[in-house]
Parts: sequence; C-alpha cells; structure tokens
Amino acid sequence: LSFDSVKSRLDREQSLSFLEFNYMILQSYDFLELYRQQGCRLQLGGSDQWGNIVNGVDLIRRVEGARAFGVTSPLLETADGRKMGKTASGAVWLNEEMCSSYDFWQYWRNAADADVERFLALYTDLDLAECRRLGGLQDSEANEGKTVLANMVTELAHGQEAARRAQETALAVFSRGSTGADLPTLNLTSSELELGVPVVQALVRVGLADSGKAARRLIASGAVRINDERVTDSSRMLGKDDLKSPVRLSASRKRHARICVA
Repeated sequence: LSFDSVKSRLDREQSLSFLEFNYMILQSYDFLELYRQQGCRLQLGGSDQWGNIVNGVDLIRRVEGARAFGVTSPLLETADGRKMGKTASGAVWLNEEMCSSYDFWQYWRNAADADVERFLALYTDLDLAECRRLGGLQDSEANEGKTVLANMVTELAHGQEAARRAQETALAVFSRGSTGADLPTLNLTSSELELGVPVVQALVRVGLADSGKAARRLIASGAVRINDERVTDSSRMLGKDDLKSPVRLSASRKRHARICVA
C-alpha cells in the first residue's frame, strides 16, 4: 500500500483491479520460483520495475534465507516521451517469426530525426563523434543517418545479408514501386481465390492490421492501397484477376506487404 503506484490510485479513488493490486506479489513469487528451479539470483528490468524486483529479493531472503539481486536501467523512450515497449505498442522483436528482418529494418529507418543520434550511440558501435554527425544531419540528408542506423542494427540482429536485402526491398518498394520479394508475404491458394478473399482479412493475415475492425478503419481513412489503387470499400474482395502477378498491399506510405498465389 505504501508504493506510489498503488497509493496514488487509492488517493484519487481510482479503481484498482485484483490483478493490478497483486501484480507485485505475483512477480515476486515468480522470482522465488526461478531461484528454486533454475538457481536464478539476478533479475534485470527497467527502472519502473524496481519495487517489484526488490520485493522478489526480499521474498527469497525470507523464504530461502538466500541472497538475490536486482539491476535496473533507465526506461528507453522515444523523443516524444513514449516508452519503447509492448505496453506502448513500441516493441520491435528480435525473433524473425515475430518481426521480419524487413520490418525490423523499417522500424529503425523510420526513427524520428530527434532519436537518430541517441539510437546510434545505444545500438551500434559507431564512434560517438560519428553518431553526433549523423544525428545532426537535417532535412533530406537526415535519411543517411537513419539508413546507417537501420543497416547496422539489422546486421547485428539478423546478419549482413538480411540488412542488404531489407535495404534493397525498401528501395524497390519506395523508389521503383515494385512488390519487393523480401516484403512480408501472404500466399493465397487458388481455391481461396475462387471464392474471393476480403481485403480486410488479407490485411489482418499479413500483419498490416491487428483486427478486422482496425483494417476497416485503415480503409475508411484512405490508407489502404493495392499496388497504387486506393481501396475505398471495406467489402472489397481479392480474386483471380487481381493476382495474375504478385501485388503490393499497403496500409500507409511506409507499411507494405506482398500477396501472391501459392
């Protein structure tokens, strides 16, 4: 009850769910079980997890009479103050199955100008003077710093070849308007196309929208295109005539996918 995260809510007479109230206890017990089963003595986390980690350290001391430790680091935030993490829809995954190397590359290439210098310093081994130079570039020249950032971080996470392919795909999509073979791809079967596949469904299946509702909002806002044709009808279907060759499905100027016949 003494922790600010709980006390401030109660002081303002705001509701606090059973799960939220017991989150600290659950995380502490998790640390205890990791100690018992895996011999884990150290928990790492963002600075917002300090109270939860310390309670786990205390629980291990009380129950097992053992010493455990916690290390926290400042939260990573974007230039506009948003937390980079799952809860703020700002997570970028290292696992290729959860985030393709192309999407990973694009995440860093689309960094805000104000974040480039700091991200280069944090996530690459470039000399700090070079980080400052690239981060200080303005207008169209700022793209040089973003491309260096995207290439270096992608190379670290996925390898040099993946970084090269991602950059080539981006060039093909944005400069030449092609469908880019390295884009996230949805392979539709001939039998599916006989019946027709809703564009809304395609957006969700290829990962350009989280749900059908989100996909319809994208269409309503005019953000969805098939190749360069804007989709205005949320009931639009993809059929055999649309897929005579691979098509590019776009959910904005920067988010694209490829649809082919399997």
